[in-house]
Amino acid sequence: MEESKQKAVFVGIIKNGEDERKVKEYLDELEFLAETAGSTGVKQFIQKLDKPESSTYIRSGKLKEIAEYCEENKIDYVIFDDELSGIQQRNIEKVIKHSAVIDRTSLILEIFAQRAKSSYAKMQVELARYNYLLPRLAGMWTHLERQRGGQGTRGGMGETQIEIDRRIVKDKITRLKEQLKKVDKQMATQRGNRGQLVRLSLVGYTNVGKSTLMNLLAKSDIFAENKLFATLDTTVRKVVIENVPFLLSDTVGFIRKLPTQLIEAFKSTLDEVREADILIHVVDISASDFEEQMQVVEQTLRDIDAHNKPIFVIFNKVDNYKFIEYDEFSLEPKGKEHMSLNELKNSWIAKEKTPCIFISAKEKIGIDKLRKDIYKMVAEIHAGRYPFDNFLW
Repeated sequence: MEESKQKAVFVGIIKNGEDERKVKEYLDELEFLAETAGSTGVKQFIQKLDKPESSTYIRSGKLKEIAEYCEENKIDYVIFDDELSGIQQRNIEKVIKHSAVIDRTSLILEIFAQRAKSSYAKMQVELARYNYLLPRLAGMWTHLERQRGGQGTRGGMGETQIEIDRRIVKDKITRLKEQLKKVDKQMATQRGNRGQLVRLSLVGYTNVGKSTLMNLLAKSDIFAENKLFATLDTTVRKVVIENVPFLLSDTVGFIRKLPTQLIEAFKSTLDEVREADILIHVVDISASDFEEQMQVVEQTLRDIDAHNKPIFVIFNKVDNYKFIEYDEFSLEPKGKEHMSLNELKNSWIAKEKTPCIFISAKEKIGIDKLRKDIYKMVAEIHAGRYPFDNFLW
């Protein structure tokens, strides 16, 4: 997407048993993704369905409504919250003719392409895009079918072009994988050359403040802003707290429905996470769905085989935390949004075995305690690894 703030609408469905508020939150996140990519959200369309329509994702009536709205309002993009199959996308495009139709996966890939700075990150994104494109090639040449005429043969021009394209894309995928393997070896060597320093890795949902925290602890200057996926490349810094040195890494944030192509492409980048001694899970406590975001991160850690590690949870952005006063006469049960920050702190500290702390990296609230907590964890591992380092004690 271009920086000219093109207009976009968003489409989602409420399946059986799903909460309408949750689907609205998902579409709000999709809108934030679109804004990150340079587009402006205009309207959201939601339909209740048992499951997505196999041919058009949503029903024909709703599809026609969206098409008419887009034509009247000169909408540039129609963005679906789930990944569309090639057949679904082609059928939708037959109805929505004047707007580009893309899905969540395509949008995230576009953002990753915009954010990739190093050649390594660019190769990873390119690999993910080709893997996404490969199963969708068949529909790109259907317009050539008409050129066959009445020959009655199976080997039409369209089929030939599809095979050519598949071969080109497969060759590019193979080449990219080979190039990435070479870089992976170099990076593995670099990690090995760092010695046996204790390693901590920041993990978390995208836009929770990991890079801001990294800058604070490592006194570095890493790009951080209020946009999704501000950081793609893994950054590693040496940090010293009270004469105890350790390595701190920050890498790409996670997100719900993260495309499988990206997880696969970025697995090697996430070696820093897999090889860490301690994972620091940063959580945006001000997000209404922070618990679900935590579950997404935990599932992604399982996906990359990095879940069996000590985890220290940092609840960030306490300065942004807001709660709604509970109406005692309300018929609705008291929810998390009705808890004060102190109530939330006590509930988490009481129920979780995982150590945690509540801070604001931006406002530097709770940072002294955070440094002390990190020092204790690192010093304990360091003492076990280097038992004769007397300076620790």
